[in-house]
Amino acid sequence: MKKTGFKKLAALCALLMIATLALVGCGGGGGEKKSDAKKFINIATGGTAGTYYPIGGAMAEILNKSIPGMNASAQSTGASVANINMLKDGSVDLAIVQNDLTYYASNGTEMFKDKKVSNLRGIATLYPETCQIVTLADSGIETIADFRGRRVAVGAAGSGTEANARQIMEAYGVTYADITVQYLSFGEAASALKDGNVDVAFVTAGYPTAAIQDIASQRKVRLIPVEPEKADMLISKYPFYTKTKIPAGTYAGFDADVSAVSVMAMLVTTDKMDDAMGGEVAKALFSNLDRLQAAHSVGKLITKEGAMKGMSVKMNGGAEQFFKK
Repeated sequence: MKKTGFKKLAALCALLMIATLALVGCGGGGGEKKSDAKKFINIATGGTAGTYYPIGGAMAEILNKSIPGMNASAQSTGASVANINMLKDGSVDLAIVQNDLTYYASNGTEMFKDKKVSNLRGIATLYPETCQIVTLADSGIETIADFRGRRVAVGAAGSGTEANARQIMEAYGVTYADITVQYLSFGEAASALKDGNVDVAFVTAGYPTAAIQDIASQRKVRLIPVEPEKADMLISKYPFYTKTKIPAGTYAGFDADVSAVSVMAMLVTTDKMDDAMGGEVAKALFSNLDRLQAAHSVGKLITKEGAMKGMSVKMNGGAEQFFKK
């Protein structure tokens, strides 16, 4: 009995020693640092052929390298509207979204009427997506006031571009009743413009935009300006717009700067992300802008100084504190 008892005691001591070593090896015994705990972040981007996807992938890479215990991943999605819905249902933690759509969602307007998402929070605005208004050089259209009686491609029905078109024309007193409305995607609008089936098209995207490059490669184009005073009127009513200049040389045969307005791509979360994590995310991303610049040409437009320009929702407290330092 004594021999059996000794064996049991020895076995118990061995088990206790193994357990103790295991706890020490993983920082147990109350010594584990909170910052080393695993943190999982899913980032919603856009289609693989677009801008959001490579930028989001670079963001995930930066977060994984910069924040201890981070496990961030970027996923391809249907872009802004889909991303807001994914934030709402909690399937993602961060999303790249246009600031105008974030504004609509947080206020329950436009495509989010009766679908308000009140807990969205901004991390940072990123880069401009410019409202480009293109016509052929020989169309006779020189200002938005000339749109009356013309066929205007305003973007896909219910899209952010369509809302931009309506709001910009409104600043000039032009309504849908004054034009023949064509609900067309960028690609469809480009084809219709080349073929003479529409007179002017709205395209909201970072420039240069492939759809407009396609037109300019075959026909001489003109970009219609949004004059600064009209832009001021627009911004006073819709604070998510910012003033932009599309530089000469952006498109073939394009030899002058054009005044325009832009919405901003922005990084959005919800109130489920605490301020400490929001601050860590902002610090990591904006301390590694070279990686974002390498991911896509629009990355060169992302700056710490511009990170609150066009901010259309309440900011995460930690991110806001970081940018106000």
